Amino acid sequence: MSKIGEWWKSLFGRDVVPNQAEHGHTSEVGYRPTMERRARLENPLFAVDYEYRAVVADIRRMDRQDGRVKRIHNRVARDVTRGGLVLNQPNPSKRVQREWRAFISRLQLDNAQKLKSDARALVMEGNLPMQWVIDDAGRVVAGVRMPSETLRPNVGVNGLFTNVQTAYTQMDLATGQDLAVFPLWQLTLARQDPDNYDDLSCLGRPFMDASREIWRKLGMTDTDLVIRRHHRSPMRLAHTLEGASPEELDRYQQGVEANKDLITTDFYSNKKGGVAAVQGDATMGEIGDVVYLLDTFFAGSPLPKGLAGYTDGLARDILEDLKRDYYDEVDQIQDVLAIVYQQGFRLHLLLQGINADAEEFAVHFAERRTETLNQTTDRALKLKALQLPQSMVWEELGYNAADVEKRREDDAKNYEPYPTDAHIPAVKVTPGNAPKGESATSVRNG
Repeated sequence: MSKIGEWWKSLFGRDVVPNQAEHGHTSEVGYRPTMERRARLENPLFAVDYEYRAVVADIRRMDRQDGRVKRIHNRVARDVTRGGLVLNQPNPSKRVQREWRAFISRLQLDNAQKLKSDARALVMEGNLPMQWVIDDAGRVVAGVRMPSETLRPNVGVNGLFTNVQTAYTQMDLATGQDLAVFPLWQLTLARQDPDNYDDLSCLGRPFMDASREIWRKLGMTDTDLVIRRHHRSPMRLAHTLEGASPEELDRYQQGVEANKDLITTDFYSNKKGGVAAVQGDATMGEIGDVVYLLDTFFAGSPLPKGLAGYTDGLARDILEDLKRDYYDEVDQIQDVLAIVYQQGFRLHLLLQGINADAEEFAVHFAERRTETLNQTTDRALKLKALQLPQSMVWEELGYNAADVEKRREDDAKNYEPYPTDAHIPAVKVTPGNAPKGESATSVRNG
């Protein structure tokens, strides 16, 4: 195995260099990319996926122009990064814990804005390319998010990297010139829902990708609704001056309209009649087409319509079911995003001479889902009733078990001069009458 292969194996804990040359001869046959993608890979004119670039530009425009789209992206990014990052170790290592605290401080991963920016990019663009910046001391000092539409995976027609030392290239889209080349260890690319994960030329897809056409139709319908209300909703008058000449009718119209401020004009005629009221369009309240497009739009969104404020006719039980589906989506995004930071930390440990394979740890976000305090407590008690180790219960709740135990020891020293053995309450799970999403879990101290 080559040097870069050994690095990769040390970095990620398994021999997964996506290059058959690193493995020698294998049994794999055939091609991973589709015929369309193979044609794109064979033609240098399509080195950058311009269709993907157009999609990203479209969604960025949607985010700027539509408050609903902006709210979707902000809400998902906020829920994904809620609570921040934690490092869990079954067997805590003081050195690894110390390196982790310094790592998140240098990379600003303890800054909510940085985490939200990364999560928002993953949701909006479907990809998160993170460049790891290393200083002379061999420390990872920054994780810089790169614009995903400028990156080109350097893969062959078989969908595999031709050389892991030149895995990605950044192009200047204005000139077509190459700006930078990244080896595989230097740039981690998280892909959300790629068409084929095993085809390394496939980039991820934004969540709102398939909703762009519906969004355009919704915008047209909203505009049409405003125009119709502007011109057809007000009541107007029909003025009839029998026997009046066109000149007399014009003078009369000017005299009437000179002293009124209407959004539309009345009707004037020189036929037999008088002044009669003409009612506006009685169908202005019918917005079934708008409701249909809204439903279709939010069906393609990770955020349910009810959580975006559209709650008319939505039962509470249905909303709870939609929330659970949404939080499952949030959990999945958290997993994708956490792996990026975990790989960066593994790289840092490797450069510091620490064997990451010998240190069992996992990086994840503190809050796996958005719950009420009652629901969180209920979940913890259920896990305790299943006789899970206490450390696993803490980890499930988003806490570092080692930090919890250290805080317990510190509190015992500082606040309990005469500590006694802590009593562990008995936990009992009963079927119940609790609100939907919760249960009648009970705690008995006696």
